[in-house]
Amino acid sequence: MAEKETINKPKDLIEPVPEELSKIELKDAMGESIEVEQVKEKRLTKEQRKILLEAEAGKKALDAWVPKTKLGRAVKEGKVKNIEEVFANDRKILEAEIVDSLLHLESDLLLIGQAKGKFGGGKRRAWRQTQKKTMEGNVVTFSCMAVVGDKKGHIGVGYGKAKETLPARAKALRNAKLNVIKITRGYETPEEDKTEPHTVPFFVEGKCGSIRIRLIPAPRGTGLVVGDECKKILRLAGIQDVYAVTKGQTRTTFNVAKACIEALKKTNEELLK
Repeated sequence: MAEKETINKPKDLIEPVPEELSKIELKDAMGESIEVEQVKEKRLTKEQRKILLEAEAGKKALDAWVPKTKLGRAVKEGKVKNIEEVFANDRKILEAEIVDSLLHLESDLLLIGQAKGKFGGGKRRAWRQTQKKTMEGNVVTFSCMAVVGDKKGHIGVGYGKAKETLPARAKALRNAKLNVIKITRGYETPEEDKTEPHTVPFFVEGKCGSIRIRLIPAPRGTGLVVGDECKKILRLAGIQDVYAVTKGQTRTTFNVAKACIEALKKTNEELLK
């Protein structure tokens, strides 16, 4: 009896791109732009499909956005087309949709919480759970810390707290977009200034609480020699190579993230002199 021929399909491949997503630009994990129309007849991975669905949801939210501030109305009408104009005029951003309209942002969550485990050895997770003792019983709240960036020198970190995990994440993402700043990237040697900047321009140091973090320029190809949570911030900021020295209670992710952002802010001080 002849054996049946079996075909092994990759597990990460799913259905073709839907018709309504045919005009959205897809950016893969390497940061390269891909027009969905070019891959419409092909199958996409779960990660690529997730990016497409998030882009579609963001596009619908922007179309339905009704701005409430003067800056928001200017962005909606197309009078302000670059976020550099907002920073140059020192205008305060009060609506997250302003940043969504002017930048193509990627997001990530910092691991600030810890799951339950024996002897305090639980796995780190994105949500930190706390309890408040009341007459009615224990009131549980969840807090979350998010980071957004476009990998081109714009970065923001935000904190959110709610009674559920998803509202806490939404608050953190919104606050991160409202806190977006522009940083200056540089080179390890001045001879490289004709290529794309890849590291911090000079020694910078940030502090928060007991945390002291120092970022040092590194040669191209070194990578991010720093803790995992700082890696997320530096990668979304567009920094590819850096050395770092940290001191203090580094398990306190809140202070580590704030110290890292303070250090990145100091990359602009040389331009102001």
